[in-house]
Amino acid sequence: MLEPAKRYTGYTAYDYLESGKDFKEFKYAKQLGRVPEYQGLELSDSQRSRVVKLLTDEIVISLHDHVQVFPEDMGRLREHIRQGREPTGYQGLSRSGMTAVFDNGMDGTCCISSDAGWKYQDVLFDLGVRMADLAHQDFVIKAETVADIRHAHETGRLAHVFALEAATPIENEVDRLDVLYGFGVRQIGIAYSEANYLGSGLKERGDGGLTYFGEKAVERMNKLGFAIDISHSGDRTALDVINYSKKPVFITHCGSREVWPTNRMKPDALIKACADRGGVLGLEAAPHTTLSNEHPNHSIESVMDHFTHLVDIIGIDHIAFGPDTLFGDHVGLHDAFAGNLSISQAHGHVEHPRVEYVDGLENPAECFYNIIGWLVSHGYSDDEIRKVVGGNIIRVLEEVWV
Repeated sequence: MLEPAKRYTGYTAYDYLESGKDFKEFKYAKQLGRVPEYQGLELSDSQRSRVVKLLTDEIVISLHDHVQVFPEDMGRLREHIRQGREPTGYQGLSRSGMTAVFDNGMDGTCCISSDAGWKYQDVLFDLGVRMADLAHQDFVIKAETVADIRHAHETGRLAHVFALEAATPIENEVDRLDVLYGFGVRQIGIAYSEANYLGSGLKERGDGGLTYFGEKAVERMNKLGFAIDISHSGDRTALDVINYSKKPVFITHCGSREVWPTNRMKPDALIKACADRGGVLGLEAAPHTTLSNEHPNHSIESVMDHFTHLVDIIGIDHIAFGPDTLFGDHVGLHDAFAGNLSISQAHGHVEHPRVEYVDGLENPAECFYNIIGWLVSHGYSDDEIRKVVGGNIIRVLEEVWV
C-alpha cells in the first residue's frame, strides 16, 4: 500500500456538516487495517520499487468499485442506508494509487424509500448527496471525460466516475438516461440480476434478450456517450447488447464461467464476442464470485486464475480490473441484502469454502498495489501492466465517451 497522496488533506465525508445534527452519526468500519495485510506477495526491493513506480507514474483505473464506507455494525446497515448519506472513503482512496475509479454507489441497495431498491428518486438523491460532498474537497474530483481523468493524474488527484449497475431506475422512460447523464453518470448497466424493461438479468430462468425498449435505450446510451455494462445481464441479453451497440461495451466486473461455473460468470464465447467488438472485461473480486478449482478459498490467486485464462482466450488488450470492493464487511453486506442482490440465483449452489474477506483484494485501498505486485512477480512487462491497469479502459472510453 502506498503512502497517502500528497494532495489529500485529511477530509472526511460530510465534514462541512455537523454530525449528530445534520445527519445521524454511525461508527464506521476502518478504511485501513480492518483485516490483516496480505502476505502472499514475495517481492524483492527492486520489484517493490517497480510496483510503486507503476502505481505512481501510470494511469490506474478501477472499472468497478463501491468506494463508500459501511457501518462497523452491519445490523444497522438498513438504518444507515435509509438516511441517504453514504460516506466516501477518502482516507482509503488516498492510499490506493488509483487515478480513476468507476463508483457504482448503492443503486440496488439504495433503499431510502423502499426495501426493493432501484427507485429513480432514491438513486437521484444518492447521486446528488454524494456529489455535494465531493464538491467540498479537492482530492477526489467528479470525472465526466477522459480529459478529467488525465487532469487528475497530472495534478495528483483521483477521478471519480459515477456509474450505475443497471438501468432499472429509468423504467420505461428513455429520457431519464439524459437526466442521469446530466447528473454526471457516465457508465450504466443494462439489467441487474432481475429482468427490467430493457432485458433479462442473470438470475432469470429464461432470457428473452434485449427488448425493443432496450434497443431504444442502447441507442440513446450511444448517442449520449454512456459506457455500457453487461456484467449482470443474462447471456442472451448481453450478447444482443454487444451486437446492437454501435460502440464497444464493458463487462465491468466478471470472470470466466469456464474457470468457475456459476451464472455470475460469463461464458468464454460471450466474453470473446465482447472483445471482438473492441470491448473490455474487468476482473471481479467480490467475495465468493471469481473462485477457481485451484484456489477455492477466495483470494487474489483465485482472481488471477481467471486473468491468466482470459489472457489466453481474448488477449491482454481486452482485460482490465473491476474489483468490486468496498470499505467494510462485504460478506456482511451480501448477507444483509441477499434477496436484493440475488446471491443464491447468481452464484448457484457450487460448493466452495466461505471466507470472511478476499485475501489481497479486500478493499479499494489495497487492490492495485497487490494486483500490480502480482503481475510484476509473475513476469509481466511494464507495457502489459499499463494496458490491464488502465490503458485498455482509456482506449474504449476514447471511443465511447463524448
